Amino acid sequence: MNRVELPGWLAPLVDLAGTIQPADLMPLVPLQPQGETRGAAVLLLFWQDGAEDGAGDIRVLLIQRAAEMRAHAGQPAFPGGAIDPTDTDASAAAVREAVEETGLDPGGVEVFGTLPDLSVPVSGFTVTPVLAWWRDPSPVTPVDLNEVASVHQVRVADLVDPANRLIARHISGRQSPAFEVDGILVWGFTAFVLDRVLALAGWELPWSQDRFEDIS
Repeated sequence: MNRVELPGWLAPLVDLAGTIQPADLMPLVPLQPQGETRGAAVLLLFWQDGAEDGAGDIRVLLIQRAAEMRAHAGQPAFPGGAIDPTDTDASAAAVREAVEETGLDPGGVEVFGTLPDLSVPVSGFTVTPVLAWWRDPSPVTPVDLNEVASVHQVRVADLVDPANRLIARHISGRQSPAFEVDGILVWGFTAFVLDRVLALAGWELPWSQDRFEDIS
């Protein structure tokens, strides 16, 4: 972890990284994976637009996977992927994958913590969510359209807006919190992690859970 002075608005996330327990993230994701799993990491990259006056929008980086992908086709997600043997740790893997998927400059990324590992049995991965501050944002765009269809710089204010909150019901019967933001529907694992992080950081607003959308 880099030793840098982090902006004050990040304090709830810094505190979260130091105090969150696996049980805080487990209502929908099993703690113990079934069978053998691979390690993976995702990058929860936050920054503030217009931070010069201290009143900018807090944003988080998301991607939408290409519709032709074998796993999680078309789903919005955090940048990330499998941890390679050459990665020094989960944080390095998350940043590397973000660079490969969006073309961001890793020199502007400051990792400041991780969340407990989460298992995703449907894809056979144990995923480490990595928290980072985008100290120096750089241009981002899909590097390979066969893997990433689009890149989204989503306002946290839009994520917590009750008008953008709903429950996604998958054809399998699973349900998850969901967000309609920036022209995409964020659901599944990514939405669950966002839901928990926003709530535990104290950023969540009350929202009605009586709006549903079916997902095939």
